Amino acid sequence: MPRNNLIETISEDRVCTAVGIRVIANNEVVSLAKAAGYDSVFIDLEHSVFSEKDASQLCSAAISSGITPFVRVPYECGHGYIQRVLDGGAMGIVYPHICTADEARRVVSSTKFPPKGKRSLTAALPHFHFQKIGAADLIQQLDSTCSTVFVLVETKECLENIEDIAAVDGVDVLLVGANDLSLELGVLGEWEHQTFQTALKKIATTARKAGKVFGVAGMYSRPDLCKRIVRDLGARYVLGQFDIGLLAMAMNKNMEVLRDLGTGFYPYLMR
Repeated sequence: MPRNNLIETISEDRVCTAVGIRVIANNEVVSLAKAAGYDSVFIDLEHSVFSEKDASQLCSAAISSGITPFVRVPYECGHGYIQRVLDGGAMGIVYPHICTADEARRVVSSTKFPPKGKRSLTAALPHFHFQKIGAADLIQQLDSTCSTVFVLVETKECLENIEDIAAVDGVDVLLVGANDLSLELGVLGEWEHQTFQTALKKIATTARKAGKVFGVAGMYSRPDLCKRIVRDLGARYVLGQFDIGLLAMAMNKNMEVLRDLGTGFYPYLMR
């Protein structure tokens, strides 16, 4: 059975770390994530042009590397699409723009097998390296460790209905989508604004009371605030940078070094 690092880190009261993958569809990015020490990868199908095949290859590589793959799907992508992503190796689905408890119940139904949901059964899955597994064991293992449900909290309506959403059986993680939520609240990127801080506290308190995991995404540029959210509000899932952001930062830093190599030498070269 593949390890779900989110479940394991929560059981040890540790933070589950994640790196986002949006532009690099090669397995090497998973190897780099493993070498860096990340617990999970956050594969983005909402804001990328990745195909289900791309996602499946990344998920398979992550499972083989001992990193847990979670996949964010597009809004209202449909039950059939969710089925393909799960069968492709995802160990959890991140659902954007969930606003009501009814919507939360629908996405749980797409993720879980009967009687909890309506996921259909197939064999030879990458979660088990395509080995034959008995149907009853397969369902039990997939439902318990390979079907984590993340609800992205990123709208005013979701915030207003957060208690009802958190009460839905099968919802595992309340994940703050900081950029979209702050945009909806009229304080885009103002992480220390009282309105945003009040929203964070409400979500964290609701998650704790409902026995759900509280997570945060989109605030990687403010590690000081992320540390406070972990320490004071109990966040246990934190999404760091995406691959494109990490590449951009590394390239900019490298270019600073290269520019510095030529400082003070141009007069000599002109002789």
